Amino acid sequence: MVDSLQPREQDHVLIVEDDERLASLTRDYLEANGFRVTLEADGARGVDSILSLQPDLVILDLMLPGEDGLSICRRVRDDYPGPILMLTARTDDMDQVLGLEMGADDYVAKPVQPRVLLARMRALLRRSEPVEESGEMRLAFGDLEIDNATREAWLAGERIELTSAEFDLLWLLASNAGKVLTREEIFSQLRGIKYDGQDRSIDVRVSRIRPKIGDDPNQPHRIKTVRSKGYLFVKDA
Repeated sequence: MVDSLQPREQDHVLIVEDDERLASLTRDYLEANGFRVTLEADGARGVDSILSLQPDLVILDLMLPGEDGLSICRRVRDDYPGPILMLTARTDDMDQVLGLEMGADDYVAKPVQPRVLLARMRALLRRSEPVEESGEMRLAFGDLEIDNATREAWLAGERIELTSAEFDLLWLLASNAGKVLTREEIFSQLRGIKYDGQDRSIDVRVSRIRPKIGDDPNQPHRIKTVRSKGYLFVKDA
């Protein structure tokens, strides 16, 4: 079935998945919706495939022969700038958290619902669309600078290594400095889905961002947790 919401022309997706039937069905569905798809079944070749092909998006299974998805994600993260969507077990929360800590941008539980997968992919790819010319593109908070045009951030003049999803969250919080953003608002804007009250991905991502921007993880002064609500980016920390 062709989804009515088409991706940009010929986005290239690499699927690293050893379940041949699932991989083939997913490829057929995505190709019917305008994507160009490459399959890789062997985890041992996953790293080379991602780095050599540099696809627009990677769908990465957690359990793979040769090398598991967590290890692959960790190894490619510094040299692959695109989004990584990890496939995890249905109820294994620890797998999801570990995937995010290794640098995955999002995860989808198996069995994969095609429309859900497509929606998550579309949300991840949205970040690489041309930046709107209107609005503020560069923010500065003391020695922290964030540039949405180049999608880069610096602390005391040193470039900060951020995953795509980490930058998206940092920019969202910083561009709303002084305002508490609820988890519902963050999920809606970054992932296009409703917050289910249990997903820990935003919390994991905040915990990864804090030390990178010079924030004390134990007593954060820049990104504060507002109990039972969400997060507050402090303007003058």
